[in-house]
Amino acid sequence: RRYSFWFRLRRLLIWLLGVYIAIPFLVKLCPAIQAKLVFLNFVRVPYFIDLKRPQDQGLNHTCNYYLQPEEDVTVGVWHTVPAALWKNAHGKDQVWFEDALGSSHPVVLYLHGNAGTRGGDHRVELYKVLSSLGYHVVTFDYRGWGDSIGSPSERGMTYDALHVFDWIKARSGDNPVYIWGHSLGTGVATNLVRRLCERETPPDALILESPFTNIREEARSHPFSIYRYFPGFDWFFLDPITTSGIKFANDENVKYISCSLLILHAEDDPVVPFHLGKKLYNIAATSRSFRDYKVQFVPFHTDLGYRHKYIYRSPELPRILQ
Repeated sequence: RRYSFWFRLRRLLIWLLGVYIAIPFLVKLCPAIQAKLVFLNFVRVPYFIDLKRPQDQGLNHTCNYYLQPEEDVTVGVWHTVPAALWKNAHGKDQVWFEDALGSSHPVVLYLHGNAGTRGGDHRVELYKVLSSLGYHVVTFDYRGWGDSIGSPSERGMTYDALHVFDWIKARSGDNPVYIWGHSLGTGVATNLVRRLCERETPPDALILESPFTNIREEARSHPFSIYRYFPGFDWFFLDPITTSGIKFANDENVKYISCSLLILHAEDDPVVPFHLGKKLYNIAATSRSFRDYKVQFVPFHTDLGYRHKYIYRSPELPRILQ
């Protein structure tokens, strides 16, 4: 019996070792696998929610839209109005919500991170906080996420964000429009804002929550990467990301951005290491493009327990945003 046990255990260990060694070669041969792992758009949490009904998530003052950035691409959008408009919003249709963007309230375009949908729990809680502070909140699922139609790519995600931004500006008049990116969404946000600055239509401010420098450094630093010490890690895992056209180069983009910048990062972030957010701030703070604009970095101490996605809980957030 003892021999049988050790024989089975050895077979299992050999099998696990074979899988461990095979995965890098599989990723190298099929770069699309690594792209899927970056986007995680196939992970839809929470499950079994109807994205057409934001009220089911406690957002009774929210309207669901669908916009079409390109042919064969449709993105699902939620628009949450400020708290001052909650009563008036009850029972209103999409036309009323679109017109409400012209009211005298600032607008936040929120760009979420990978995995999940616009209905993710921590995202919904942030919408509520921002709404209570007097902001319109417009958020959406990139093509390939949630109920949005299309195939994910960095270019496509950026174009979706540009389309929604232009849609907001066409309705918001002179009201301030701020762009807020979280995690992978910070890569979309800096791509978008760089493009807006190049065409001389910058947003009023850019807010980056839990940002990284670029996707290669984030993948190399990710605490969940069990292959980081694997021989040839860059060649097996990082080069396929680049081959797939995925860069999310925040560190390069901030050199071409000319608007106020606020970076928020928790010291105990287990997904995007704190030092990457600090490094991005140091790059931005010394960039000539920001010489006429305020650049601020706000850390949140480990003891607060905000980790990767709970900064919305901070009682200091209203003061910081003000």
